[in-house]
Amino acid sequence: MQLGHILIVDDDVLNRRLLQKNLESDGHRTTAVDNGFAALSALEAERPDVVLLDVVMPGLDGIEVLARMKADPDLRHIPVIMISGVDDSESIVRCIETGAEDFLPKPFDPVILRARIGAGLNRKRLQDLEQERVRDVFTRFLPEPIAAEMLAQSAGEPAIKAVRLWATVMFVDLRGFTTLAETLPVEQVVAVLGRFQGTMGDAVLDHGGTLVDFLGDGLMAVFGAPIESIDHADRAVACARDVAGPRLAGFNEWVRGEGIGEGFGMGIGLNSGRIMSGTLGSQRRFDYAVIGDTVNTAARIEQLTKETGNTILLADQTRTNMAGSTDGITFVDEFEIRGKQSRLKLWTAEANAGGPS
Repeated sequence: MQLGHILIVDDDVLNRRLLQKNLESDGHRTTAVDNGFAALSALEAERPDVVLLDVVMPGLDGIEVLARMKADPDLRHIPVIMISGVDDSESIVRCIETGAEDFLPKPFDPVILRARIGAGLNRKRLQDLEQERVRDVFTRFLPEPIAAEMLAQSAGEPAIKAVRLWATVMFVDLRGFTTLAETLPVEQVVAVLGRFQGTMGDAVLDHGGTLVDFLGDGLMAVFGAPIESIDHADRAVACARDVAGPRLAGFNEWVRGEGIGEGFGMGIGLNSGRIMSGTLGSQRRFDYAVIGDTVNTAARIEQLTKETGNTILLADQTRTNMAGSTDGITFVDEFEIRGKQSRLKLWTAEANAGGPS
């Protein structure tokens, strides 16, 4: 039999004791309180696996406690079994409509109680497994704090609602890998790509960015989405400096140690502006996507690094969006960008110490 922590909420002291005795004799751990406000306090202190909630109580009654639980993203997934000695079908309907999983009449039958608790614990276990699956999906491309926030906002669904945000988009490309890959065994190609993606993907997450996609020997990331932030440009520039500096240096040291080559160069393009952010696809397969002119321009800015020789190029919009210091950012020139009516001012940023020579 599956065991769990059961919160009992009932203003009748005898009923509380009977429920505790029966549940604890089955091996469950219990917490018992006598009113609705005490129930909310207990829920805040420790999340139970199942709640046994009396309908009729003085002050905050069971239906109001249930409504507050179902409105709270942190509590709505806890199964609630309503208990009452009132033979009132209208109250039962209200409880079910508000989100109660089951109903237990007073005086309760121990066999029915055991069955109701067992079903509630099974439901909670399945919900926990689903929550963990969704969390695993989100943490593949989101930093852990943002993943937790999106999990709460998504009501446990593995989807992110499409929204328009002001953000900074970053494209990264590894220079010289495609040519070298043609001469390497497949196993080494996969090993190099895995090392590159792991190293640079970690850099994005460490700086609070969102991994949108791995593009072979490159990647696309966004800062300030799917959760909007005022320091999106600062985070993106800091990440670009880290990627072009210590992260690339460490990656190239590994490449040389493996006898694969002398190391690789890199091109990074940054642009800020309005983007649309959200998950696209079907129930069987979906991806997190960021689309818009800001994205297209960031990709074209990254391509310009091949012409200018700069490792990092950022749009003037990114520089002006920075809330912090712009030290180490210098003007490069104005460039024609396909799809743009006017020339864009582009800047470059110095890589952090430890970057490649």
